Amino acid sequence: MIIEKKIYSKSLGDVHESIDTEKRMGWKRIFSFLGPAYLISVGYMDPGNWATDLQGGSKFGYSLIWVLLMSNLMALLLQGLSARLGIVRGRDLAQANREAYPKFVNFTLYILAEIAIAACDLAEVLGMAIGIQLLTGLPLIWGVCFTVLDTFLLLYLQSLGMRKMEAFIIALVAIIATAFLIQMILIKPDVGEIARGFAPNIKNDEALYIAIGIIGATVMPHNLYLHSALVQTRKINRTNEGIQQAIKFNRIDSGVALNMAFFVNAAILIVAANIFLKTGKQVTEIREAYLLLPHFLGNVAPTLFAVALIAAGQSSTITGTLAGQIVMEGYLSLRINPLLRRLITRMLAIIPALIVIIIYGEKQIDSLLILSQVILSVQLGFAIIPLIHFVSDKTKMGDFTINFFTKIIAWIIAAILVWLNFKMLISQSAPVFENAPVIPKIIIGASGIFFTGLLLYIIFEPAIAQRKISTSIKIHPEMKNISLDIPLYNRIAIALDFSENDMKLISYAIGQRNARTQFILIHIVESVSAKLWGGQSDDYETRRDQSQLDFYVDQLKEKGFNAISCLGFKNRAKEIVRLVKENNADMLVVGAHGHRGFKDIIYGETVNSVRHALQIPVLMVSLKKVD
Repeated sequence: MIIEKKIYSKSLGDVHESIDTEKRMGWKRIFSFLGPAYLISVGYMDPGNWATDLQGGSKFGYSLIWVLLMSNLMALLLQGLSARLGIVRGRDLAQANREAYPKFVNFTLYILAEIAIAACDLAEVLGMAIGIQLLTGLPLIWGVCFTVLDTFLLLYLQSLGMRKMEAFIIALVAIIATAFLIQMILIKPDVGEIARGFAPNIKNDEALYIAIGIIGATVMPHNLYLHSALVQTRKINRTNEGIQQAIKFNRIDSGVALNMAFFVNAAILIVAANIFLKTGKQVTEIREAYLLLPHFLGNVAPTLFAVALIAAGQSSTITGTLAGQIVMEGYLSLRINPLLRRLITRMLAIIPALIVIIIYGEKQIDSLLILSQVILSVQLGFAIIPLIHFVSDKTKMGDFTINFFTKIIAWIIAAILVWLNFKMLISQSAPVFENAPVIPKIIIGASGIFFTGLLLYIIFEPAIAQRKISTSIKIHPEMKNISLDIPLYNRIAIALDFSENDMKLISYAIGQRNARTQFILIHIVESVSAKLWGGQSDDYETRRDQSQLDFYVDQLKEKGFNAISCLGFKNRAKEIVRLVKENNADMLVVGAHGHRGFKDIIYGETVNSVRHALQIPVLMVSLKKVD
């Protein structure tokens, strides 16, 4: 088992408050707050944005640039609210939802959040695959398969710590921004025409569909979950002054990072409008843009385009995985192995991409990209509305409740997004509904009624609820009188590896003994013969290991302890569990080497596998050397 059920009170517990801002002064303190918004900003310039921006620019020129600006302003406000929630309440959005809503509502919100993350990851997979294809010429289907490998890069970055991960992301953002800055310099766009694009205008239903895709690609629901958790990686002074300072510096962080994302998106749309629309080339695919660029801008632009596309996909996939961790732990109080979490998320993205490529060919990939961004936009209301409620709650936010003006603007944004999505869904689903058989019509209608009802419930829940749902996430249980039932361990198993660590493990085990304790010394033989023949193995290593165990037993008996030896074979974790159970041990002492990242994959996860398979206490002794 690799799933661990537990109540977690800290968001991203491994890095929670891992960066101490109080130890820094002046500019260093300001810089210690900078970072979370850059991880957020990569989601605003991912391959899904590229697809919507390219289509918008090549089909409608500069006329949709106002949608980008509006989306950026929305993002600045909403990400600010998300950061405020995390800083003031010490809760991410998923945890806050879990405290506020019944289980069924929370489970539905969890499923919607996971769908949004899968849709986002789909965009990253396709974008990176296209970038690989453009640089190497490999078929797109192979590029999609290769994106699985970035799972291991994420694990490595996580092992380095939060600041190094943020530095890596900032470097990728700089690559993207530089690539498009160079292309903007090359095309020399007309500033006056760009300015006219800031006048609101939607020409037709297709423009509305792309506009909503732009909004979904910019204001992404999983980023709201992510930002409320990332700000908690900073350890701050919990006074009113310290909290206010943290909100201020995070506002600066968001302003710089998200405006950079706006520049990148605007640059993509401007490049598409200036080059393709003006020359009569309507670009509907990212690969078409790449192929047309050499003719207009020279050979350097296509390479920059492909490199930036890969950087965008790689950076966004890291933040998507973190968001998935936050959503799962916040809603379900469920933490799973990071490698498994990443592989599940990536498979959910790769499988639809492979199906589309195999059935329809590579021509439909960009349509799939646009669809993924529309799916993100449809999810927005279910993330934004609870967020507005939470930061408006005077009892929970205290002096840091948002003011009346901010509240009105936030609700206007939520209303615009919900209205646009309803309008788009009706216009897109009406033809399908009319021509569909009876059963699909019933399913579509029932789904529409259900999600409309859910949205209305979330909107009006604070007003109609007589009391808040009792919290299912508690930092501390209710205080009770101390009543001790001290256990006695009569059979203590010790897993030994015949290294310098054995004496430490035996010493810790002796520290848990009582007068009647028997020690069970366990070692697993892992020779080729042992793996093939198991207990029937009689090679040199097996005989030597048995001799070593017997030597330990004799030494313990000389010191007055009761001890026996047990030799196991083949799989280390399974054999330890088997021997512990067969000998009815009531405690196991095992060493933990503290491997992280790649070493954890190479050496395996014996400790985790063993402790999840046993119902007895497992004493894990740290064997990591201290420099």
